[in-house]
Amino acid sequence: MNIAILLIYSFFSLFIISYSIVQLSLVFSYLKNRKKIAVHIEEFSDKDEIPFVTVQLPVYNELYVIERLIDCIAKFNYPTDKLEIQVLDDSTDETAEIIANKVDYWQKKGVDIQHIQRSERVGFKAGALDYGMKLCKGEFIAIFDADFVPEKDFLLKTIPYFQDEKIGVVQTRWEHINREYSLLTKLQAFALDAHFSVEQGGRNSAGHFINFNGTAGVWRKVAIEEGGGWKADTLTEDLDLSYRAQLKGWKFLFKEEIGSPAELPAEMNSLKAQQYRWTKGAAECTMKNLGKVIKHDKYHFWTKINAIFHLMNSFLFIAIFIIAILSVPLFIIKQNNPELDSFFKFATISLFSFAVIGVMYFTSFSKSYDNKGIAFIHFMYYFPLFLSFSMGLSFHNSVAVIEGYAGRKTPFVRTPKFSLTKKTGNWQGTVYNKTKIKWVTIVEGLLSGYFIYGIFLCFSWNDFGMLPLFILLSLGFGVIFLLSLKHSIQR
Repeated sequence: MNIAILLIYSFFSLFIISYSIVQLSLVFSYLKNRKKIAVHIEEFSDKDEIPFVTVQLPVYNELYVIERLIDCIAKFNYPTDKLEIQVLDDSTDETAEIIANKVDYWQKKGVDIQHIQRSERVGFKAGALDYGMKLCKGEFIAIFDADFVPEKDFLLKTIPYFQDEKIGVVQTRWEHINREYSLLTKLQAFALDAHFSVEQGGRNSAGHFINFNGTAGVWRKVAIEEGGGWKADTLTEDLDLSYRAQLKGWKFLFKEEIGSPAELPAEMNSLKAQQYRWTKGAAECTMKNLGKVIKHDKYHFWTKINAIFHLMNSFLFIAIFIIAILSVPLFIIKQNNPELDSFFKFATISLFSFAVIGVMYFTSFSKSYDNKGIAFIHFMYYFPLFLSFSMGLSFHNSVAVIEGYAGRKTPFVRTPKFSLTKKTGNWQGTVYNKTKIKWVTIVEGLLSGYFIYGIFLCFSWNDFGMLPLFILLSLGFGVIFLLSLKHSIQR
């Protein structure tokens, strides 16, 4: 049994270390090519060259943000004779009536906007996008989820890049209108900022696969068609189509300097629903597309390695959870088997992964600071909290990933938004906050107690090598448990 635990622990540690090395390569690529990333393309000199664009707004029961979204898009600074807006509405509540009134308002002002409804919500978001594409007039299709509030010049900033006929997608960086709402939103912003800088920028500049993030980006319509169109057989239709289109030879472009503001989930169970969709969908895309990437003879070895860890990003949660669970019995083995001391010294190399991941997040975090010393001080507050928070989500997300690998199909559960900005707004008492306490939440509470027991063992044996890890784990699972419980009760 001891050998089995050591082998399993070593395997998952090796995965995390390998993942961290790949992430470190993205840091180098991002910093090396940062100036190239910011190169600007001239706007169209001839108005006749400006292409027709369709903006698609896939919506399902977005009572609190839909008016804000439609008003924002209708005010786009783009030639009105070259722009149409499709509100792809699958709503089953009063959102549909609000949309109808708002669309009528803008139609009377001369805006080409249509309220499009399907008889059935077949295929969820992917189905809505596919339905709208069959009706659209645009050569290019911009997509925004309901919680986004893009700038008026979004299309004027993005469409010129399609003068390169090889570009199939221009993806922009997400910004956060309610970053300061709570510690929960601050930690989400901390994580997403690294993705929308180092990860996307590093992969793009190195010529690796990147992904359209489902919103705040523009597609060339023919790239969607040649990629096989929108498919609903995964929960992350955006990642799936991204890989299929790039395998067909289309180039993707990430523009970090173009920001697209949006709302972050401020309620724990809504965040969990989003995490479940992202992690399970990524696992489904791994099963569907990884073999195609590996077999493709166009891509060099390092790009394939990067694609493996990109698609298997959600597997990281399984690795984290297994290592966490094994940490307590491993600690007991260490106390009872002093002859294995050399193994445990070697095992400390896994701490290297924390340092490497820290480099990636500091690279992103410090960009907004002129004084890097001050940035580091603030970073050392957020980074441990982020690690603890991520560890606390590892069981919930592991369940989603396992379901994805096993092929268990579940509905697309959208993340409700409540029109929260900065520190204003309230999600409590809203019609979409109806979450019940789930079995996963109960397990998270038990896991917190399990790692508190690990802390007790550290003091009992006067061995504090594992104490920081046990503290992070007990806090992470404890906070996730308490917030899930609290936000289920506060309706």
